[in-house]
Parts: sequence; structure tokens; C-alpha cells
Amino acid sequence: MKPLTEHDIRTSFVNCSKGAAKRLPLPKDLADLDHWDDLDFLGWSDLSAPDRSYLVLERAAGPVGLTLRSASGNRGFLRRSMCSLCLTTHTGGGVCLMTAPKAGPAGREGNSVGLYVCADLDCSLYVRGKKKAAPGGRMEESLTVEQQIERLRGNLDAFVERILH
Repeated sequence: MKPLTEHDIRTSFVNCSKGAAKRLPLPKDLADLDHWDDLDFLGWSDLSAPDRSYLVLERAAGPVGLTLRSASGNRGFLRRSMCSLCLTTHTGGGVCLMTAPKAGPAGREGNSVGLYVCADLDCSLYVRGKKKAAPGGRMEESLTVEQQIERLRGNLDAFVERILH
């Protein structure tokens, strides 16, 4: 992923108003982020509102930003869940259902799309082995890391398409 500026991020959001995009908090470590090459998307949580998260990814037409809300509820600590993007499994609250309002009139009418995602939004790092999940979190696969990255990007692109259309 190419490094993003504050302006790139704020102007990329497709499922919230321009005013909301100007007010949303940016990642606290944006200025110090030095591992852009390891990211397929930039994801972060709102520290003042733990149920809100944000995700920005590169697409052919430029960066696309999404506002997300995580479903509330207490997940059992022994239950394992799998991320729909990177296929990493976590126990407890390591995976959560995140919903994104659809873009345009459908979103203003309250329509949204949901996906089970790693709660920390570090899917890119799990796939590359830069961050370890709990034991058993990454299954051994016959796909290469590059193929797993392509699958992650394809899963993310499909999610974005559902939000845009």
C-alpha cells in the first residue's frame, strides 16, 4: 500500500458525509507508520468510541475509506471465530461482526453490509506472519503467502463492492 496523508484519508470515505469524514479521528501512529508495504489496507479503531472503526484501501480509482461499526455483545472466551478477510481464527472477541453503511441513497436509508473481521484490523500482518494470532490462529495452507495476500485483497474488494452497489 502507498503511504496516505491525512487529506488522502479524509477525502476517501464513501459511506459517510464529508463533515463526518473531517471529524473522524485518524490513527494515532499515522505519522510514524513505517510498514506501508506490509498493508493491504489501513485499519484503526476510534479510541473514544470503541464500537467504531475505519478502513482505507487502495483501488484503481484511488483510496476508498469505510466507516465501520462493531456489533456489541459478549462473545465466549472459548469460542473460536474466523475472519472473513484473512481467514485467521481467534478466540473470544478477536473477531467481530463489523457493519458498514452502504454508500449513497441506500446508506442514507439505513442499509448496511456486515462482515466478520479481525477486531484489531491487522489482517495484513497475520497473513504475512508479521503478527501472530493465538495458537491455532493461522491454519497451514498450501497457498503461498502471495496467494493468501491476493485472496485477502479479493475478499476485501468484494466487501467494498457490496457497499458501493
